[in-house]
Amino acid sequence: MDHFLLSTIIFLLAAVLIVPLAKHNGLGAVLGYLGAGLLIGPNSLGLISEVEAILHFSELGVVLLLFLIGLELKPRRLWVMRKAVFGLGLAQVLLSGALLGGVALLFGLTWKTALIAGFGLALSSTAFALQLMSERGELSSQYGRGAFAILLFQDLAVVPLLALVAALADSKVHDSNALLNLAKGLGMIIAVVVIGRFAVKPAFHLVAKAHSRELFTAAALLVVMGTAWLMEQVGLSMALGAFLAGMLLSDSEFRHQLEADIEPFRGLLLGLFFMAVGMQMDLHLLLEHIGIILAAVVLLMLIKTGLIYAMARGFGNNNADSLRMGVTLSQGGEFAFVLFSTAAQSKLMSTELTGIMTLVVSISMAFTPLVVKAADSYLGRQQKRQSDDDDTQALEHETFPEHNPEVLIIGFGRIGLTIARVLQARNIAFTAIDANPAHIRFARRLGYEVYYGDALRNDVLEAAGAEKARLIILAINNPDISEKAALQIREHFPRAKLFARARNSENALHLLELDLDHVFLETYDTSLGVSLEALQALGVPADKARQWILEFRETDLAQLEAKRLSKATSPQAESWQHEH
Repeated sequence: MDHFLLSTIIFLLAAVLIVPLAKHNGLGAVLGYLGAGLLIGPNSLGLISEVEAILHFSELGVVLLLFLIGLELKPRRLWVMRKAVFGLGLAQVLLSGALLGGVALLFGLTWKTALIAGFGLALSSTAFALQLMSERGELSSQYGRGAFAILLFQDLAVVPLLALVAALADSKVHDSNALLNLAKGLGMIIAVVVIGRFAVKPAFHLVAKAHSRELFTAAALLVVMGTAWLMEQVGLSMALGAFLAGMLLSDSEFRHQLEADIEPFRGLLLGLFFMAVGMQMDLHLLLEHIGIILAAVVLLMLIKTGLIYAMARGFGNNNADSLRMGVTLSQGGEFAFVLFSTAAQSKLMSTELTGIMTLVVSISMAFTPLVVKAADSYLGRQQKRQSDDDDTQALEHETFPEHNPEVLIIGFGRIGLTIARVLQARNIAFTAIDANPAHIRFARRLGYEVYYGDALRNDVLEAAGAEKARLIILAINNPDISEKAALQIREHFPRAKLFARARNSENALHLLELDLDHVFLETYDTSLGVSLEALQALGVPADKARQWILEFRETDLAQLEAKRLSKATSPQAESWQHEH
């Protein structure tokens, strides 16, 4: 009992310390759990040793995850997905298995071992892929549905691949057993569907009448684990059984209650599964064969990403969805552990090779969150660049309206927008320009006519009305551009009064040196407003509080002017410089 409690404390402590750290650094919870498992496992600190038992038990997390996904997927939706499941899924398994098997041959493996290695690595991790997409809220996205269809077919491929291992073992007994298991698997799927359809729902109605939350939770776990156990007995994936059970209950009135009851178990057990994967990484074997292992990991992820990307494109997905699908499914899967272990027992794979292949799968799992993050960053930059290029080209060809604004606003971010709202409320004519297409799109959605323009081009400023404007307001976020623009405007449009936004004290001093009419620190007045409210909250009368703030403002601005004249730097000025 003491040993069990100590092991539990170690697991929880490792998760609580490392997972938040990983999430804080943008690595995601999955990588945090892997790191925690690696740290406490037998090949590192050695705090936990029963890796195989823990891995087998924690697979219930994957089972519960698939059950919850099944609850969200009604049978008619699965029928709609049949093309993706049996088209894209089948193509992925066959092509990835063949190509990876060919690469394994180049590494010097026999054709039988290469075939098992290729198809074992062709399968992706249901747990990793679904958890990553779930964390990001992308399970119901276009690429999320495609990735799920591939994973679902991979689960269906479990029995044929086990039959393949048996057939390659050169045993007639194995051949007959393989065919028998295949028949058992199909029979069990039919049995689960029939029982779920006609027996499980009435059973839940009876349990619900007892009005016991604990009993309902127990019944839900019984259905999930019972179905998973039945599937395992005939060589099928436990996760596939749980998925079928969930799908059969997806249109029942108990769906939301089942989700609420199962979710806490799912989260804990899935975290335990990822930690168990990290625990089984053999660091000594990794260091001994680090070159070939890392090369195999890179090749595996590149080949699977490339193939899935190409096939997804062929099935009508766009570039971004195809790439996301490829990187999300680029790792090896948990079923590879079972397949390689079975191959080792049948003398088709050596113990050392099995260890190396297990490391390849585990490391590819660990790399997946990083690869997904890199792909997101690349796609984000590409999308923004394309969007900005398209918008800029369209906006550059627009012409300014034929009117004489009293005010020209340069920069239409949050400060420029606020100024525009005040002017519009008093029916004061203004023209606004900005060099950021995103700002222009947002402003136009709010009903403001903002035009594209570079603040450093005099011809643009003249076309925008700077020559006749009474007031020009520089509300630009970039201090360097703001200072250069102020200098040019003072030189070429001296008739207009010139106000400018300053990011900090240093920026304000530089702008004041250009003899502007007014320089405003962007957070200064807000801070004074909060200070006024704070004084009144402390019981200072409103009139006295306003007088104190006014006196402080006058003194403070006088000090700023003195700094400009003396070129001195005080501690207060330095604190202003770090406001943002």
